[in-house]
Amino acid sequence: MLADSVAASSSLSAHVAQLLRRVDYRRAESTDEREAIFRLRYDAYVREGEIAPSFSKRFTDRVDDQGNTWSFGVYIDGSLAGSIRLSVTIPGCSRLPALDVFSDVLAPHIDAGKMIIDPTRFVAEHASSKRHPELPYIVLRLPWMAMTYFKADLMLAAVRAEHQAFYRRLWGCRVVCPPRPYPGLSSHISLMTCDHGAVQDQVHRRYPFFQSDAIERKLLFERQRCG
Repeated sequence: MLADSVAASSSLSAHVAQLLRRVDYRRAESTDEREAIFRLRYDAYVREGEIAPSFSKRFTDRVDDQGNTWSFGVYIDGSLAGSIRLSVTIPGCSRLPALDVFSDVLAPHIDAGKMIIDPTRFVAEHASSKRHPELPYIVLRLPWMAMTYFKADLMLAAVRAEHQAFYRRLWGCRVVCPPRPYPGLSSHISLMTCDHGAVQDQVHRRYPFFQSDAIERKLLFERQRCG
């Protein structure tokens, strides 16, 4: 069993490393980049039955315009294949999407001055996800790199119950709150947390593709102060 697990991790890492050569991470700053991501989100969330179809065919909210929030596109061979949004408790901006639902759990950590990363709106383009089963790992490198760049204490995973096992296996996340209703979505969402410092070495040994260098992280995350 252990040998099979090690072999599976090695095979996955090789496939992800190969795909990464064709990947470009871009922070969405132009109107065109943002709109493409909003349309991709809409398609993914409608397909999953999480939101109702709308005339606008775009999915955005107030968080997208917060000064402590980054939206990223993940491009394979120049085409948008996935996206994720990261909110960070930087000085002067501690508002996180998860606070709307889990404030009783998170407020003590924020009051204590902990640095927290809250990844949301994790989506993949349907055809790309079928063509590249490694795509979720490619997209999730972004919040992992953000944890290192911001020297964060905790990463959140606000996920459906059926996704808990994936995040527990990937990053050693633990459930800190059972599923609750989540505004704007049809599913109830649970809250998990990852202690980056406690699991970093273990994650890098098992999934070496999560490692990054300082230049890559700086290019992705250095930006204006909260506004």
